[in-house]
Amino acid sequence: MFRLVTIEDVVRIPPEFFGEDLDLVALKQLKKKYVGRIDPALGVIISVWRVVTEPEGKILPGDGATYHKVVADLLTFYPVTQEVIEGEVVDVKRTGIFVNVGPVDAFAHVSQLADDKLVYDEARDSLIGEATKIVFAKGDIVRGRVINVSVAHPVHIRIGLTLRQPGLGKVR
Repeated sequence: MFRLVTIEDVVRIPPEFFGEDLDLVALKQLKKKYVGRIDPALGVIISVWRVVTEPEGKILPGDGATYHKVVADLLTFYPVTQEVIEGEVVDVKRTGIFVNVGPVDAFAHVSQLADDKLVYDEARDSLIGEATKIVFAKGDIVRGRVINVSVAHPVHIRIGLTLRQPGLGKVR
């Protein structure tokens, strides 16, 4: 699920940026700090925008920079258990498929793909159903339900999917 989150923070403005637009400099500093970061409460932080910077900053002894309070909006992605999402298959393994669902990849174990025994075909780099002949290959669009989410702070978010329910599975 994508969310908009408002945060409050303090931004360090180095002396070389004095005289420039304070909000633009603060936006650049916040992007460096937040974009691409994975936060246990927020998920994957995708973007920062609408920064409002307090015009009067503070100077700390021994540091020529100014520190300003800011309020900013973040666009985040945090999948929620039971949420239905669509994505593109980006990798196929014997154990299951990896599905790109925006800023991260989710995993659907072979047991969660179909009500059929799936066999890995090395030549086609795909999983094929023995009875149904359904094929899961790179580039396929699938719809799945999130069955688990784990965040291993600070760099990993893992999403487990199931495609074994009515309305879920291979879309095209």
